[in-house]
Amino acid sequence: MNEQKATNVVWHDHKVKREEREQLLKQKGVILWFTGLSGSGKSTVANEVAYKLHEKGKLAYILDGDNIRHGLNKNLGFSPEDRKENIRRISEVANLFADAGIIAITAFISPYAKDRNFCRELAGEGRFLEIFAKASLETCEKRDPKGMYKKARAGEIKDFTGIDAPYEAPENPEVIVDTDKETVDESAEKILKKLEELGLLKWGVP
Repeated sequence: MNEQKATNVVWHDHKVKREEREQLLKQKGVILWFTGLSGSGKSTVANEVAYKLHEKGKLAYILDGDNIRHGLNKNLGFSPEDRKENIRRISEVANLFADAGIIAITAFISPYAKDRNFCRELAGEGRFLEIFAKASLETCEKRDPKGMYKKARAGEIKDFTGIDAPYEAPENPEVIVDTDKETVDESAEKILKKLEELGLLKWGVP
């Protein structure tokens, strides 16, 4: 699905540059890519980060896996091919948000390292932070907020990540939040600290 099908299309440069939009917002456009098993706390921590950024006067927006599948990606299932296309589309959208100067926060299982790296390369150096929501399978099954693990164990759901479909954990993520041990607030603060260290919350800091 990556091949260019449309013909006679030309890229148009904007008169207002990304740096000018970032200067207006007093922040850097960046992608915070949360990855982890279902029930690992991705969406919960992502929401807390977005809330804390809003309190600091920073513009952020969450692209959540379930929400995106209600609209943009509602025609995709959970086969390896559809998972790949799901991440490709959201990578392109997140990159547009970051180009607009917005802090784009994504919360997707995104089980394949190759697909996550596609977004990293798309965003460019210093504009992509992989955040691994680390939690044991046992913990995720105990939480099971949507009852998905129970259905997967019963054979009612096929190709479920962590049960009968693989999950490739990040090898060198920018941030690891250990949701087995940390509170939501502790995890969110760890991510904000990293953003501040990298100068992504202040315009003009390399």
